[in-house]
Amino acid sequence: MDVPVKSPGDKKRSPPIKVLSSQLREGKVHFGPNGKIECTIKRLGQRNTSPLREVSVVWMQGTVLEVKSDHNTTVTLIDETGTFMVIGASSIPQGKSSVLSGEFTGKYVMVMGILQSCTPEPVLRAVKMADLSDNPVHRNMWKFEVEDLQQTL
Repeated sequence: MDVPVKSPGDKKRSPPIKVLSSQLREGKVHFGPNGKIECTIKRLGQRNTSPLREVSVVWMQGTVLEVKSDHNTTVTLIDETGTFMVIGASSIPQGKSSVLSGEFTGKYVMVMGILQSCTPEPVLRAVKMADLSDNPVHRNMWKFEVEDLQQTL
């Protein structure tokens, strides 16, 4: 059986970490070995209070407050702990309904993105966005999902 060999150019990518905006806002910002912004955050919950490893790719969920259709398309969202921004939303593939349409204000969406800034307000460069408004369970369970994942990492 042949074992795949990684070439020196292959990049190791971490999966997105589920976070709340307050965790990024309160985190410690630094630059990783590749020059990308990373943020060390506190875990949610009481069972494990050690800091979470550095995060640079995150999964967040929130309600769309505003969509600005500029050259980068900026979306402002709010989760249960505060606001955050997503840039570059116009460059991601769109599914059944476009997150960028004017009627999207007030919808509950998930965002996967690359961290661009933690403070004073978290900013992500969009990789994926999807409307989760059809099922209220997504919103109701989000904080529990974040806490559960962070306690097991």
